[in-house]
Amino acid sequence: MDDHEQKSCWGLTVKAVLGFVVMMALSWLIMGAESGSVLASAG
Repeated sequence: MDDHEQKSCWGLTVKAVLGFVVMMALSWLIMGAESGSVLASAG
């Protein structure tokens, strides 16, 4: 039962990381490379 909870936790972590990466990629595409890098360093 513990394994199932741990697996669920990792799935949530992966989804959060992927969501963050997608948001950064979209901001980079929309605002340009320089603005996207500034946003990444500010976060």
